[in-house]
Amino acid sequence: MADEDDSPIPEERFTPDPDEQDGNGEDGPGEVSPLVINGQYIKDFSFEAPHTPEIYSQMQEEMPEIRVDIDVSAGPKGENIFEVVLKCRAEARVKDQLAYLVEIEYGGLFTINVDAETLGPVLLIECPLILFPFLRRIISDVTGDGGFAPLMLTPIDFAALYQQRVIEAQQQQQESGEDFANDDDGGKED
Repeated sequence: MADEDDSPIPEERFTPDPDEQDGNGEDGPGEVSPLVINGQYIKDFSFEAPHTPEIYSQMQEEMPEIRVDIDVSAGPKGENIFEVVLKCRAEARVKDQLAYLVEIEYGGLFTINVDAETLGPVLLIECPLILFPFLRRIISDVTGDGGFAPLMLTPIDFAALYQQRVIEAQQQQQESGEDFANDDDGGKED
């Protein structure tokens, strides 16, 4: 029987060393992981290919036009527990005829222990980065199983999407502040 110490993979790669938790050799009672994945799941899922099998011959003559829309939402579900949901809609058309439509909401439940300033980027960048490969595989599998070339979504820059959301929120805040300033009569009563 082989000795367990002969494993080429060091054990510490998978289990944290208690001596490293707080730097002084004692288990740190206040030490918590900043991000824990509690679970991943499909919330809603639909695949439609209403014009099969006729659409297959049309696809031999012309490449389908594929449109993909992805959105991210997040919300609290308990103390330090948040749900993050990737919503994806992928549509393929040939000559204005629907080849297939995939709609999916893929969610994850996360325990997040970070400060308030970091919470937004963790929810809308880090968590979607964890969920995206699973969403991508599901879409690839279902389009392939539907008789089409598997749709491989290109990687998404969730950081850029987050920055875009921040800019849009700032613009909306400025616009609503300007509207409020224009409507304000300075507190005078007539």
